[in-house]
Amino acid sequence: MSKKMGIAARILGKQLRRTRTFDALVKGGRASAAHFGRIFHQLWLEVTGFVFLALSAFGALALAHEWTKYEAARTNSSRVVLAACFTLVFGWFGFSSFWRVRKKNN
Repeated sequence: MSKKMGIAARILGKQLRRTRTFDALVKGGRASAAHFGRIFHQLWLEVTGFVFLALSAFGALALAHEWTKYEAARTNSSRVVLAACFTLVFGWFGFSSFWRVRKKNN
């Protein structure tokens, strides 16, 4: 009995694949998947860009803090340079992520 059911399922599947409705559903599914894939990729770039810019903002706060300590001669310049590099690198990562989103939309 199960062998006959398997054969019937295969025949039904072959017949179904030949219909225009099935073809339209497959094409619609592919188009929808591609569209949502682009949307999720854009969302990913925007979220990571925001996170990097937030980290850059924390770096800017640390830079301001270290700069005031440096001006008061309570620390050396290497900490100021380190905070500045951190801020610049993460700022670049954030802006480049948003730049990629803009390039993809054009």
